[in-house]
Amino acid sequence: MELSLRRLRTLREVARQGGVNAAAATLHYSPSAVSQQLEALSAEAGAPVLERVGRGVRLSEVGRVLVEHAEILLAAERRACAAVEGARQTLSAHLTVGVFPAAGAGVLPAVIADLAARHPGITLDSVEGDGESVVTDVRDGHLDLALLLDYPDAPEPWKADLRVVPLGQDEIHLAVPEGSAHGPGTHLEALADEDWILSGAHTYWGRAVRTACRRAGFDPRVRHHVDSSATALAMVAAGLGVALVSDLGRVFCPPRGVAVVPLARPLSRTISIAHLPHTGERPTARAVLDAFARAAGAAGLAPVGAARGGSGADPQ
Repeated sequence: MELSLRRLRTLREVARQGGVNAAAATLHYSPSAVSQQLEALSAEAGAPVLERVGRGVRLSEVGRVLVEHAEILLAAERRACAAVEGARQTLSAHLTVGVFPAAGAGVLPAVIADLAARHPGITLDSVEGDGESVVTDVRDGHLDLALLLDYPDAPEPWKADLRVVPLGQDEIHLAVPEGSAHGPGTHLEALADEDWILSGAHTYWGRAVRTACRRAGFDPRVRHHVDSSATALAMVAAGLGVALVSDLGRVFCPPRGVAVVPLARPLSRTISIAHLPHTGERPTARAVLDAFARAAGAAGLAPVGAARGGSGADPQ
């Protein structure tokens, strides 16, 4: 009996997602393609890997056994790939990284240029997503690496099964319409009566800003729920409210009519890159991690734990 690792990976995804259609969406296949792979795996195993239950399907006993062993076989495949990379004289691989918008615009181009100069055999693709989705994709093997954000006012409990490497601190500033009375050194509590432009509480950014405002003694009056930094800054320029913007987010170039000023008590967020432990054993992945570290420094991110700006600020 010979088993296809690609088909085992598909079966594992069906087990995780609870059905063929959901697995197909996650794998970016059509449902019929997933079904064909599972039929072929059943032929390899000599017995069906799925069984019908009402209108749905579930793993057969053979399917459950294969999923249990799939993790061992797929982990062995990853270790073999790392060993082969280590034995080659030149680094060559295709990796995929999950990014958030500001990093995709402000850091990723420098990383790709760095790799092209130092390791032209390494190809790096990117997928934009939020922290929760990219972490899931790293765990499931759909992404090799993922950029994450962590806010001191709303820390995320990244699990121990991930290696999370801090790249630097991104300082956060106040964005107001030009001519506003809120100048450099504004205290957050002075913004209690302002209209806010902010993403929803379902986002890391939205939760962190709301938590910081509550610590300052007020709930922000959010008039415009906006996820895009570029859109938020355009609304600030139109006089629709105030917003916060990070150093990295300023890559979107605040439009004319916006003043970006430091807060009295600096806020910051930590930008990190996450991967599964075995990924760090791959020479190509280490080369990509090094490229991200260099790009973070070039983008002006402060070392983690260092305070920038303001006076008497708490390091964050």
